Amino acid sequence: MEFYKFNKDNGKIISKFNSNFIMSRIIQTNKVTNIGCMYLDEKGIVGYHQAVVPQLLLIVNGEGYVRGEKEEYFKVQSGDAVFWEKDEWHETKSDKRLTAIVIESEELNPSSFMLDK
Repeated sequence: MEFYKFNKDNGKIISKFNSNFIMSRIIQTNKVTNIGCMYLDEKGIVGYHQAVVPQLLLIVNGEGYVRGEKEEYFKVQSGDAVFWEKDEWHETKSDKRLTAIVIESEELNPSSFMLDK
C-alpha cells in the first residue's frame, strides 16, 4: 500500500491558452482503465478483498480508514490517494461519510505524477 497527495498544494499553475488554474496530475495510461466513484455513507465499508488489478483510490470528500494486509488502519481524507498493487489485500471504511474516485488498470504508476504523502 502506497500513499500519495493530489490536493491543490501539490498541483501546478497552468497559464497556457490564457488559463489560470491549478492542476494536480494523477495518472496516465495506455491500456484499458476503469474509473468509478464510490460513496460510503456512515458506517460504510468496502470489504476486505484482493485487488483484481492495480487500484488507485482518490479521496475527494469526507474521511475514512484504509488498511492493507495487516489489520492496521490508516486515516485518509480529502486530497489523499492510496495505491494497491494487483492481488494486494485491502479494505476501506468510514465512520462518517467518504466519497472517492477509483481508478483500476493493469498499467498504473502513480509515483510518476503524484508526490508521496
